Amino acid sequence: MKTKDLIVDQLMIEGKKLPVMEEFYSLQGEGFHTGEAAWFIRVGGCDVGCYWCDVKESWNAKIHPAKDTETIVENAAANPAKAVIITGGEPLNYNLSYLCDELHKRGIKTFLETSGSEPLNGTWDWICLSPKKQSPPVEDNYKHASELKVIITKETDFEWAECNAAKVSEACILFLQPEWSKHNEMMPLIIDYILKNPKWRISLQSHKYMRIP
Repeated sequence: MKTKDLIVDQLMIEGKKLPVMEEFYSLQGEGFHTGEAAWFIRVGGCDVGCYWCDVKESWNAKIHPAKDTETIVENAAANPAKAVIITGGEPLNYNLSYLCDELHKRGIKTFLETSGSEPLNGTWDWICLSPKKQSPPVEDNYKHASELKVIITKETDFEWAECNAAKVSEACILFLQPEWSKHNEMMPLIIDYILKNPKWRISLQSHKYMRIP
């Protein structure tokens, strides 16, 4: 391996470089913070492989060049909303502690969107845990979840949702979200389920209705 590659690898290990697919300013479209402005950072690399994923181009980290974390932080700080949502891909594939620390130094809140399939790292103001059957969360991650967002693709997914809800803290807010390609089919089922089980709330991908990123 070339010296330059070794340096990049070390910086990745330290979290001082991250493979960023895209960065953009928009509104949060899902979950508890729906409608709030935030700077989004989408990291590349994911081995969870949800068939319904609408950003499959994020899966291969190798096609997303490593970017200096300081530059990522400066880009975030240039926006009026002092909130950053780290999404993917699967963000927990990387060391995010340095990124979180630098954002907090600038008074920016950190929000994580994760499947929880890897151990938690970084310091977070809010964690959205969205568990996937094919790669379930690390057990310790459940207690740190601020919100639990379970994607409903078929009726049997409600049982999966309850299994996960039993593992989070009482303070965790529970959401059921229809998978977008089946939302017309799943919506009535989710509404009926929540009416019978009011501890749950519904989450919609409102950014798709609004046609924004």
